[in-house]
Amino acid sequence: MTALRHRLAERGIDRQLLLLVPALLCVLILFIYPFAYGLGLSFQPSQGGVFGAYREFFADAYQRDTIWTTLKLSLPAAFLNVAASVPIAYRMRGRFRGKRLLTVLLVVPITLGTVLTAEGLLNFLGPTGWLNRTLMSAGVIDEPVRLTNNYWGVFFSLVITGFPFAFLLILSYLSGIDPTLERAAATLGAGWWPRFHRITLPLLAPGLATTFCLTFVLAFSVFPSAVLVGDPAGTTRVISIAAYHAAYEAYDYPLASAIAVVMGVVELAVVAAVLGMRSLFYTGSTGGKG
Repeated sequence: MTALRHRLAERGIDRQLLLLVPALLCVLILFIYPFAYGLGLSFQPSQGGVFGAYREFFADAYQRDTIWTTLKLSLPAAFLNVAASVPIAYRMRGRFRGKRLLTVLLVVPITLGTVLTAEGLLNFLGPTGWLNRTLMSAGVIDEPVRLTNNYWGVFFSLVITGFPFAFLLILSYLSGIDPTLERAAATLGAGWWPRFHRITLPLLAPGLATTFCLTFVLAFSVFPSAVLVGDPAGTTRVISIAAYHAAYEAYDYPLASAIAVVMGVVELAVVAAVLGMRSLFYTGSTGGKG
């Protein structure tokens, strides 16, 4: 055993690396194997050849349009979450009374879950919800404004559930930017906007790109919201619903696997585009305190 340890040590392998084995097994069993199995299954349709499932998906406009429908929901939701998180996190990176309480209130939607969020939206924004009843009682509107069971219901749900993640990520990135950089600019007469635009924002660009990618992937995989507060057979028939119908209603597992692969490819394409654009703003380090 001693000789074996010495040989492994000479190759840069020690016993501490064995601690990675459980994690690697989890990745292999829970991610790599299911992905490889699904990818292989997508090339085994009952008819149409190897790419028959993919041809079936892209040939059907009802199926193909789910890609654009999902992008119309996920991209604006991710952008709004990031855009709303930046000014709030920028103001909250310092120390002030009530910071912890305010942070807790901002991240509460994480604890609610998608189902409770959807139920709350129905009670507040639904046709008989508080908002419509209040507006109708005040004479502002004559009939309920439809804000649920359509595009807006799903969009609001994605914003509510995605904002806490975006806020916490951006707050952590902002906390890692050396505050003396802005102080130095202030001593030279720079106002808050030049300091933010020319110093903080370029340093924050890598974090913004990463946050956008994570919130986009979270929104792109929307399923419960599209069913509970959307129109799953119409305007909010997202690609995850198409995959669900193919697998558990039509029992066409090769088609469902092909749709899942298409989902992954679209997500990777958007993530690659965003990370590629990141280099246009800043290519250096993030200027952390350490």
